[in-house]
Amino acid sequence: MTEIPQQIARLRAALEHHNRQYYVLNQPEISDRDYDRLYQELDALEHQHPEWVTSDSPTQRVGGAPLAGFMPVCHRAPMMSLANTYSRDEVLAFHERLRRWLPAETWTYTVEPKIDGVAIALRYEQGVLACGSTRGDGATGDDITQNLKTIRSIPLRLRAEPAIAVLEVRGEVFLGRAGFQALNREREEAGEEPFANPRNAAAGSLKLLDSRQVARRPLDAIFYGVGDCDGFSPGTQQGLVAALGDLGFKTPPRSWLCASMDEVLAALDELRETRQGFPFDTDGAVIKVNERRLYGALGATAKSPRWAVAFKYEPEQAETRLLDITVQVGRTGVLTPVAELEPVLLAGTTINRATLHNAAEILRKDIRIGDRVLIEKAGDVIPAVVAVKTAARTGKERPFDMPSRCPVCGSEVARREGEVALRCENLQCAAQLKQWLRHYAARGAMDIEGLGEALVEQLVDQRLVSSPADLYVLPRDRVAALERMADKSALNVMEGIEASKQRDLWRLIFALGIRHVGAKTAQTLERYVEHMEAFVQISPDQLRTVRDVGPVVADSIQAFFRSDRNRELIRLLAERGVNMRRRSAPESGNPLLAGGTYVLTGTLSGYTREQAEDVIRCLGGQVSSSVSRKTTAVIAGENPGSKLNKAQSLKVPILDEAGFEQWVKSGVGRKE
Repeated sequence: MTEIPQQIARLRAALEHHNRQYYVLNQPEISDRDYDRLYQELDALEHQHPEWVTSDSPTQRVGGAPLAGFMPVCHRAPMMSLANTYSRDEVLAFHERLRRWLPAETWTYTVEPKIDGVAIALRYEQGVLACGSTRGDGATGDDITQNLKTIRSIPLRLRAEPAIAVLEVRGEVFLGRAGFQALNREREEAGEEPFANPRNAAAGSLKLLDSRQVARRPLDAIFYGVGDCDGFSPGTQQGLVAALGDLGFKTPPRSWLCASMDEVLAALDELRETRQGFPFDTDGAVIKVNERRLYGALGATAKSPRWAVAFKYEPEQAETRLLDITVQVGRTGVLTPVAELEPVLLAGTTINRATLHNAAEILRKDIRIGDRVLIEKAGDVIPAVVAVKTAARTGKERPFDMPSRCPVCGSEVARREGEVALRCENLQCAAQLKQWLRHYAARGAMDIEGLGEALVEQLVDQRLVSSPADLYVLPRDRVAALERMADKSALNVMEGIEASKQRDLWRLIFALGIRHVGAKTAQTLERYVEHMEAFVQISPDQLRTVRDVGPVVADSIQAFFRSDRNRELIRLLAERGVNMRRRSAPESGNPLLAGGTYVLTGTLSGYTREQAEDVIRCLGGQVSSSVSRKTTAVIAGENPGSKLNKAQSLKVPILDEAGFEQWVKSGVGRKE
């Protein structure tokens, strides 16, 4: 029995090490399957010996029953907000104030990206996470420890021997751009109000009372400061950030040490040009006195420290005319209004469309057809209408009403209880079928070469296909007779369809289009089922044992397979030769392919950025936003940015889109 505590301690240490390698350093050392084996071994031991379960165990990241509410937490050192500056003159004025207050001192500055997230504080006692809280009013926040423990980049125990008596670290919780887009798509398909921006999404997630729901959202956290401390006192801000990294925290991906205001201003310019490469939104920079010994002498105002300021970049906006509002029908039948715009250049891209999310968004902003509108890229990614120039109205502008019938199939639309969105309930709606087929054939799913958007349109319009199963019995002569097709093109498509029969099981699970089941979740599920029939029959109790599958995903899977139509689809796919079994990923001796870290730059013609990232992750690679000597390869599309230059200077291998395609088609995965 004396060996059991030692075994538990060994497993916990191993899991925390691999959590840090994966979530903080982006340098995984073992496969997901091997990680799961360690986790399951620890979980089994703790169930057998509950007396040895502790709050810092990796199994305790996700709590049980939802909380009734959040308890208040008093900050022993106030959590102050930073004063904002908006111009170079205001930055110079900040420096002049410091010179007046400290005429006999010299100092340097650090410049860090200002993360557009939610401020939090983590208190560690004897090296173990004791409490996590929001900023609140600066004096009192909410205890959200259970929610913060679900963020796997946050260490539950510090990497320090001997243990630091008390350490309160401060930073930001954020939602990355790719995760934000995926979350909003899920919410829109579920008929829920989309989040306006990644910061709102992160804030809304941390307010959830059920930590199991929080665990499903791809939250991350970066730390750059401290509050109440005992046994931790770095002399500089740069030293503090480095020490936090050594303790196990994720820290800002880039900072500048500046000896003069000229260097500070140059750093602000460089940050403006490079900030798109960060995985988080940043609306500015934080300028801090580097020498922490001066903080006491400089003090603070009622709201802000005097030794730091935030510099805010002006968001780039463009004014144009809203020519029309059209309605798209998604894969799950959700109707989404889209603003059709007079083309305008914004942040280097010509914009002619922007999502309006739903009718409530149109009503809230009083958007009318013919309006002059301001647009900007939400999170510098998604074109959004942010305001209407009501003073420019002529009286000819027209209000917009959502249709009472589906604009594609003419069926009545409905709003489900508790949902915001309108939805076409006709499962045979051509628009839904087209979206489903595109999803099924996509490169991250069944990867059917030649089955593009134009061909899908024709196959559905000609009533040659009514479900993905029909693809496998398509007559070649009927395909060849379609517009812009011929014998050779038809043969290529048929070969692509035939090749898709041999795809991995996780690709089929993802391709089915089950709500809330993305590529990563499909890959996780594949590790728990050897055959599609087992997946169809999986029970709620079994789903609850699957790591990272929460109640919403479990309910969605159960609902999908309760449908006779979906069960019949699985039967037909199996009957027509589609692979229904799990198989091990092939080995690869090529160091560029398996288990590496990759950076994307430029535009790929065959993938969106999110699709490319999903494919990389699902084939065993990791995606990073910045190039370093540890980067395995940079994947460069058209119009690559500065990342390509850095890769060349560091002699990091570079893959063009053709090389990336070769990797995808090889089906290489993480070594098991």
